[in-house]
Amino acid sequence: MKSRLTIAIQGKGRLSKESVNLLNKSGISFSVNNGNLLAKAKNFPIDILFVRDDDIPSLVNNGIADIGIVGDNVLIEKIIELKNSNIKKVLDLGFSRCKLSFAAPAVKNISSLKNKIIATSYPNIVRKYLIENNITAKVVNFNGSVELTPYIGIADCICDLVSSGATLEANNLVEFKELLKSQAVLIINNDINNKKMLYVEKLIKRIQGVVNANESKYVMLNADSSDVKAICKLLPGSESPTLIPLEDTNKVAIHALCQEPVFWETMEKLKAKGASSILVMPVEKILN
Repeated sequence: MKSRLTIAIQGKGRLSKESVNLLNKSGISFSVNNGNLLAKAKNFPIDILFVRDDDIPSLVNNGIADIGIVGDNVLIEKIIELKNSNIKKVLDLGFSRCKLSFAAPAVKNISSLKNKIIATSYPNIVRKYLIENNITAKVVNFNGSVELTPYIGIADCICDLVSSGATLEANNLVEFKELLKSQAVLIINNDINNKKMLYVEKLIKRIQGVVNANESKYVMLNADSSDVKAICKLLPGSESPTLIPLEDTNKVAIHALCQEPVFWETMEKLKAKGASSILVMPVEKILN
């Protein structure tokens, strides 16, 4: 175990599935069996721990796990509690996006929180925000269905995770202040030894390649030679597109790796500048 890396990921739920998918795309082969808390990779010196999401920062902080994948919201909440943490965030992963916001039965503003009761699963983040904004309020730590607390009279408002907003709407709550945006992040322990660090750096590069590919597209199109400069300016996040001569000497094929999203609007602008046969393809991996 000492010579192998250990990564902690969530045991159940959407974040768990996304984390397993990310590791698989990064070339880490392992079997996931329901109920098992540990899986060993077959082709990389790493063991995967399946745990509760709020345990992941502590496991990484204490060196029990060398690496972790966790929501930024959980990480920030735990770091405030730890004060002096041994955790380093190394990469935003781009999935499990949400935000932490205040919500109440009627539209309010931040000043209206004074002397109110706020229910939340993130008491450290909320208390920190209240102190920074000189607001006196009572914070109640409530795990589970936080959105029910105003209805049953436990709290005046809540501070909870919001993704689509459907849960708030179903409970007659209105979001009125966003505290932070969150997504899954990759974290490591600061005291990983040099031997393990070589494998950590290799894994980070692989994961970075997968993350970059998720938003990147490979674009191919044809254009008149006279339109090349104008068209290349429209290709989002491309370094230096490849120009390929065509049978028609007045035309070229343009190939470009676009490391930003390519939307329908972009394609329509390309067409308006004279591009034709526009093809946009997904990219599986990028290694810079």
